[in-house]
Amino acid sequence: MDGMTTLDSAAPASPAVVPAAGRLAVVAVLVTMLLWASTFVVIRVVGEALSPGPLALLRLAVAAAVLTPFALRLGLRRPRGVRNWALVVAYGALWMGVYTVVVNATEIYLDAGTTAMLVNVAPILVMLWVGLVQRAGFPLPLVLGLLVAFAGVSIIALGDGAAGGSLVGICLGLVAATLYAAGVLLQKRALACIDALSATWWGFVVGTMVLLPFAPDLVREASVAPATALLGAAYMGVFPSALAFCLWAFALRRIDAAQLTVSSYLVPAFAVGLAWLLISEVPTLPALLGGAVSLVGVAISRLRPRRVPAPQGRTGEEVSPVAAAQ
Repeated sequence: MDGMTTLDSAAPASPAVVPAAGRLAVVAVLVTMLLWASTFVVIRVVGEALSPGPLALLRLAVAAAVLTPFALRLGLRRPRGVRNWALVVAYGALWMGVYTVVVNATEIYLDAGTTAMLVNVAPILVMLWVGLVQRAGFPLPLVLGLLVAFAGVSIIALGDGAAGGSLVGICLGLVAATLYAAGVLLQKRALACIDALSATWWGFVVGTMVLLPFAPDLVREASVAPATALLGAAYMGVFPSALAFCLWAFALRRIDAAQLTVSSYLVPAFAVGLAWLLISEVPTLPALLGGAVSLVGVAISRLRPRRVPAPQGRTGEEVSPVAAAQ
């Protein structure tokens, strides 16, 4: 959810629209990246008073409540058919629900910046799934990117993983990345039958329902938690979840989706900077180096092979290698 994308729900903007609203769209993107990055920092602070499950439940409940009037006003749509309902429920449960709990748990063991860098390995996992299951193939950039990203994770593990807690955190971070990737793939299928706002609202609601078993713990912990912790959890529900989604959707209507995805690489950098400024927390040198290497691997994996012009004597069609998975 910290990096939520709905790229398939918006078409690229026309050249006439981008210059007119380009600056506002860029501002919207930057604010969105800052909000998503701030989540990793707030979790570190709030996590001292609220455990992973109750914190996730409170955040999702607030996000659903904030989006409800907008969804109703703009026309909330329901998935049609058992299959479409299953897609929405699956992505809401795995991405909104379980992913949020796992990220919260990861930050018990790892700092905000390292967690953000591990989670952003998810795009490679998405492309691996597309290559294996949908038989889209494995372009050279994807293979190279996977190897580089794996090397980065290995640097983090070897550098910070001597302690058992760090190894647990690294494993949890990779589980979070896997859940993130699964959520993206499920949401992509769900968006074929429902609009982005409705899909997100249903995701928040399903995630909240999945986490209801944590309600007794939330009541108990909230009764003794400081007001700052409760405000921090509410902040994550209102701003990085509900507001950031709206800003992201605004930007998607005005900037080409393929170009906009590159902005997600700003989240780990912003997370490291915010953690340093707000809570004086800086990742260790192996974590910084390994995280940077992993993100370079993600960037490499998203490079598109150049199209090769068709030989002379053929029509205007082009022959190109298998496109990189999106």
